[in-house]
Amino acid sequence: QVRLVESGGGSVQAGGSLRLSCTASGYTRYMAWFRQVPGREREAIAGIDSSGAITWLDDSVQGRFTISQDNAAKTVSLLMDSLKTEDTAMYYCAAGRASEWRWMAAYFDSWGQGTQVTVSS
Repeated sequence: QVRLVESGGGSVQAGGSLRLSCTASGYTRYMAWFRQVPGREREAIAGIDSSGAITWLDDSVQGRFTISQDNAAKTVSLLMDSLKTEDTAMYYCAAGRASEWRWMAAYFDSWGQGTQVTVSS
């Protein structure tokens, strides 16, 4: 496991933008952002591998969110544009090192503390 430190998040009006960042204390093969609202399961929304060659965005954020990574800095960022009220959630950074993985919580062994994103109408 590695330690993940998140930054960013906050409150914004619908249509606005926010950037989340996550820095790992050590090597990770892949990292992702998950989000969770009360009463629902944590869901993956964006992921990237350590080289940046493999990226994935859930349909719910495709075209609005961009995930990027700085491998040297062990940092992954999530730029969130055109935010909607339904994007309101606690956002978590996660990392894993399996040789094969899917963008599902079971494949991640390190988690950040979470950062709240609130989008108001």
